[in-house]
Amino acid sequence: MKSPAELDHVPWHALTHAYGSAEDVPELIRALYEDDEAAADEAIYELFGNIHHQGTVYQASAPAVPFLAHAVRHAPGKREGLLMLLATLADHDPDDVDSPHWPGSPVAAICAELCRVLPELLPCLDDTERGVRRAALRVIAAVAEQLPAELRSSVVAQLDGLYVTDPVAAVRADSVVVLDRFGRATAALDSPLPEVRLAGALLVAERSGLPYPAELVEVIAEDGAEPDPGDDGYPWPGATTQDEQLTRLLTRDPDAGLAVAARWIAAGDLGSRGSWLAEEIAETWRDREPEVLDLLLAALPHQKDDRALAARLRAVGHWLEHVPEPGAGLRDALHRYATGDEKTAEPALLALVTSRDPRALELVLRRPDARLLEAAARHFPEAAGRLIPVIRRELAAGAAGNTGIALVQALERFGADARRARPELVDCLRTGRAAVVAARLLGLSGTPTPETTELLHSAARSHDDSLSAAAAVAHYRLTGDAGAALRTFERLLSARGRTHGYLSGLKPLGTAAAPLLPLIEPLLEARYEWNRMAAAEAHHWVTGSPDRAVPVLVELVGPTPVGLRALQALAATGQVPEELRPTLRAFSFSPLRLLVDSPFSGPGHQDEELRSLARKLLAAER
Repeated sequence: MKSPAELDHVPWHALTHAYGSAEDVPELIRALYEDDEAAADEAIYELFGNIHHQGTVYQASAPAVPFLAHAVRHAPGKREGLLMLLATLADHDPDDVDSPHWPGSPVAAICAELCRVLPELLPCLDDTERGVRRAALRVIAAVAEQLPAELRSSVVAQLDGLYVTDPVAAVRADSVVVLDRFGRATAALDSPLPEVRLAGALLVAERSGLPYPAELVEVIAEDGAEPDPGDDGYPWPGATTQDEQLTRLLTRDPDAGLAVAARWIAAGDLGSRGSWLAEEIAETWRDREPEVLDLLLAALPHQKDDRALAARLRAVGHWLEHVPEPGAGLRDALHRYATGDEKTAEPALLALVTSRDPRALELVLRRPDARLLEAAARHFPEAAGRLIPVIRRELAAGAAGNTGIALVQALERFGADARRARPELVDCLRTGRAAVVAARLLGLSGTPTPETTELLHSAARSHDDSLSAAAAVAHYRLTGDAGAALRTFERLLSARGRTHGYLSGLKPLGTAAAPLLPLIEPLLEARYEWNRMAAAEAHHWVTGSPDRAVPVLVELVGPTPVGLRALQALAATGQVPEELRPTLRAFSFSPLRLLVDSPFSGPGHQDEELRSLARKLLAAER
């Protein structure tokens, strides 16, 4: 270890961290010894951000280790935080030590320094504070495979003592994990302490094949229902807490995971752990939505506060999208929550709308929130006569921003009936409220008026590129005059950058966009994959020929957002090459979700669309 008196012996100015020169590190380390607790806390926070930043370590990280170790022993009020900083700095994949990049790397230097000072940190295993002991165990785990033989034996002996005698079950459980890092087996599964049994079960599950043995699932279900009540649930090397590790392991075996989630929920769903596990299984595996919704329904009464309850209700609403006929029990429960506490009524009502329960429409009309109106328009398109007047009233009252956008998007769901809202849409365009979506919808209305076309022509010259593109296309739709649209898109496509958003607007122009082909064709070979996809799609729209588009789209098809969009564009060409059939079969029949959900993908789930489209294309090829 090195005391603060030795800080000036290190050329910190010549070393770097996340924000450049490391010359501020000595000041931060000295602050750890001050009586000012807030200053010491701020120093630890700053050190977590500069000598370790988002998983990266730097030149200054290893030289700081012996000083941080000294602070652990001599600034006792900050032992937990400093020990976790040391463990975080040394975090690495044990397999990386054989890599040619390991020697001389910053993390290798950190681990070497930590191994040297570790003997002086071992007294922390006897600290009176449980959090200090738990943090110290994570420091040891970070460098377990690198300790020299003589140090290993003494460390293992001390760990054996903790495992047998520590008064805190969570510390004993941590000792099981660290002993395992040293290859020392324990009889953890036979322990009378549930925390220890659970730690042992996790170690067995890490090495177990699938499906998990029933006796192992029983241990996890029984002993994992009520986590250790302490507030020191520190992550292990790899930034994984026990809950995260449990969820990861249990999502590998969905039957076991759902069985465990059911037990945890029945035991009170403490910390929403059971419902969170159920949601992760739905996000990982296909066709588990009915089971997950049953579990989430059972979990609703157990949520400890409004925030947790609202989160579960939002999850219910999300997965209801994939259930054709939600049960009456679930719909009745949502109705109770939707007419109950105001703090959680909105997500409950949104879920009730998604369930297509007729009572939802009446409740939405009583509280015309923009998101609720948009959802109601999607799920109750037959109610245009009741919903459109409410949407018009909200727009006329000055709705702007995301609220205005949601209201206009709700109108889009009603097709030709949305023409009734033309005065409000014109006002939105004139005043710049939700102008992009308003321009698009005016173009779809099929009702040109001098006022509308003039406003769109003016908006096509806007400095807002998104508005300019939407207005230019809408103007063309209403007038058939492609001049303004061609001028607008020539400017947009001549600019460098990610032009795919503008290319996707060319579909309504069709062959009228032919003068833009010299700008579109080079983008077929663009580096950015979204630009290539959109250029191929646009080329097909403009030329009517799939010849240039198909090879580009086939290359992009895959279980990614851009790959899904490429598959949609490929389907529109009517050509699905034979070599794509194995990929389509994989998309169709995988039990795992191939695409994760995205908050930007709109209603539904991208993976569901991927599977549905793949099956449709396979069927069409027969």
